[in-house]
Amino acid sequence: MAQSPNKIEVYFEIGKKKTFVGALAWPGWCRSGRDEASALQALFDYRKRYERVARTAQLGFQPPTDVSAFTIVERLQGDATTDFGAPGMAPSRDGQPVDDRELQRLLSVLQACWQAFDSAILAALGKELRKGPRGGGREIDGVISHMLGADAGYLAQLGWKLKLDVGVDSRQALDQTRQATLEALGPATRGELPSRGPRGGIRWSPRYFVRRSAWHVLDHAWEIEDRII
Repeated sequence: MAQSPNKIEVYFEIGKKKTFVGALAWPGWCRSGRDEASALQALFDYRKRYERVARTAQLGFQPPTDVSAFTIVERLQGDATTDFGAPGMAPSRDGQPVDDRELQRLLSVLQACWQAFDSAILAALGKELRKGPRGGGREIDGVISHMLGADAGYLAQLGWKLKLDVGVDSRQALDQTRQATLEALGPATRGELPSRGPRGGIRWSPRYFVRRSAWHVLDHAWEIEDRII
């Protein structure tokens, strides 16, 4: 259930070089910094951007008016993935069951994030994208290709094998991948997918799958927005 803007529960994932903080009730609203204070400030600074995304899902998100609205409920020890630049640890709350109502809420958030990504891609068409400090940075086709590879990996972590039609272009592949995601989450929440992989590794929970996917989609949507010249 959505929380009051006066109390937004967050968790930290703390690595050696980078710290992530995420809002437990709002998948995709997750930022990083050098330490807890800078990560929390970054999360606060992105509140309006996340509000524009959440407005699409019509779930009553209200951005906080001060950093003091955040309540820290968990700290996780990060790993190499954290320091590489991606949140890689699941908060304990993501292990909770997901009923039909919560599933619809999670799907609404994820679809709102997809829409934000599509809007960023559309805004960038025909535009030049600013390069990074060393001249790097993917072009639009590269970003989409990266997203497709990541999404296939995420679905595998959920226990779902992605099957794309032969000969589809990147846009069609993106649509088919999203449809597969919608189809996979129902069985996952009902416990119909194996909780362990063929080599014994623990699969992602449905909540964590949505949290990680939403973060990845918005991270690149906002990256594109910031790089448009």
